[in-house]
Amino acid sequence: MASISKRPDGRWRARYRDANGKEHAKHFDRKADAQRWVDEVTASIVTGRYVDPNAGKTTFQEYAAGWEASQVTGEAQRRIVDNALRVHLIPALGARPVASIKRADVQGFVKQLDLRLGPGSVRNVFEVLGRVLSAAVDDRVIASSPCQRISLPTETRLEVVPPTAEQVKALAEAISPRYRAAVVTLAGSGLRIGELLGLRKGDVDFLRRSVRVERQRRQNGSLGPPKTARSVRIVPLGRVVTDELAAHLAAHPSEEWALHHRPRRAVGLPGLEGGVGHREHPRWPEGRHPRPAARLRLGTHQRRCQRQTGADRAGSRECRDHAAGVQPPVARR
Repeated sequence: MASISKRPDGRWRARYRDANGKEHAKHFDRKADAQRWVDEVTASIVTGRYVDPNAGKTTFQEYAAGWEASQVTGEAQRRIVDNALRVHLIPALGARPVASIKRADVQGFVKQLDLRLGPGSVRNVFEVLGRVLSAAVDDRVIASSPCQRISLPTETRLEVVPPTAEQVKALAEAISPRYRAAVVTLAGSGLRIGELLGLRKGDVDFLRRSVRVERQRRQNGSLGPPKTARSVRIVPLGRVVTDELAAHLAAHPSEEWALHHRPRRAVGLPGLEGGVGHREHPRWPEGRHPRPAARLRLGTHQRRCQRQTGADRAGSRECRDHAAGVQPPVARR
């Protein structure tokens, strides 16, 4: 597997073959140095830590392209990965050989991101970088990941107050009449916007005043399963909500969908009709919390609130914090 021989010029040539049968050689002035190098390489091959010295010459862009193509993820995660690579990582590190990226380079990159992005976005980009380089370690492209002991920006705790009934009413009156039912239903049910826009007419039970959540509409308009397994649920509705949905369907008949899918861009954004802006009126997803917060204040058990909102454990704590007047961490945008 390995050998050392003396060349006519007096130097020592150390050679070995890797697992693929490819020969690697290096020259030394002293035999002891050649023997030490051969011993280290042999030990790394035996212990499974061997890294081909030429593998790290692959550029980050080349390796990341292959890595991204092999990932099995949902639509939301796919968008995060694509955005991180295309907008941030490839422009900054794409031309660099993977082995040349050091910890100091990663820390400097994070610092530059922090100057123009919020903490949550910085963490998203960094996590994608970490996943790519961890895969490079697993593929024996590099010996270790430089994404170790990196200082990341701290997420700011911002207060998010569930909108009052008056605020919801003001927003419902200010927005286009076509989207009024979306505002009322979001505030009165605790549904996520994607869940609301994924409702079929048959999902709404007007007799029992409830709605079944089985799917969500993604930002690109396609349909997919809800956010988590807990998000598949039946949610009770108040009469105000069912009346509003009935009025909407009477005014805007649809053969399949309960609501037109455009409100995802229209609801809760600044510049709405009538001069309603995001500073005076709630943004969504804050707008989905008045119902669960009110139910908690009235004594509804936290787990029941969790089931009705389709929240995971973090979401249930968020729901509880709304009732107590405490806000969980929110990344600045």
